[in-house]
Amino acid sequence: MASKLMDLVYWKSISTTGVVFTGMVVCLTTLFQLSAITVLAHIFMGVMCVTFPLRLYYKLLEMLRCNPGLHPFQAYLDHDSSLTDKETVMLVEEVVLLIAFGVAELKRLIFIDNVFDSLKFVLLLYMLAYVGVLTTGLTLIITAVIAVFSFPLLYKKQQVRIRRIVRTYKAFEKKIRNWCLSVYEAVRSSRPAAAASKAPAVPAPKQKVKAK
Repeated sequence: MASKLMDLVYWKSISTTGVVFTGMVVCLTTLFQLSAITVLAHIFMGVMCVTFPLRLYYKLLEMLRCNPGLHPFQAYLDHDSSLTDKETVMLVEEVVLLIAFGVAELKRLIFIDNVFDSLKFVLLLYMLAYVGVLTTGLTLIITAVIAVFSFPLLYKKQQVRIRRIVRTYKAFEKKIRNWCLSVYEAVRSSRPAAAASKAPAVPAPKQKVKAK
């Protein structure tokens, strides 16, 4: 399953990927005008407009003894798409681990386990809130589909240049982080020194003069 998905994303078969990509974009675009139930109903009716006449045609050939009783979609009917017990357990474990990882990551970001990661998360939320005002969720889904079918192929073709840009960004981020840490440490170390300078001086105890 994963290998087939990667073949689609990387356009191994241009015709298959083109059909899947175009179909997904067209179906999502029609949701702007129609509901999801209406779109699904029309898709299935369109498919059955092809399969039903073809099945009747083969049935007619069988009645005329021109066809030895072959079903035109027997390969699809014989294909076992059910999951075994082991595959079901593995799939459930992956989903549970993914949910647990998401919850742990949200807790870490919301309750400020790392200041810089939480700041980046706040920036991402602000950007999403701003984007949500300008666009709808359906537009974001269509954009995500286009990105899934475009960015992996773009990364494969421009891998060296993209890695160079990522290294430059990481170096800049590291420089900013080190600068913020140095400022924080300087402010933190200056506070005890200022508090010590403001503290009142304790008078030295008077020594008693010994009588001769």
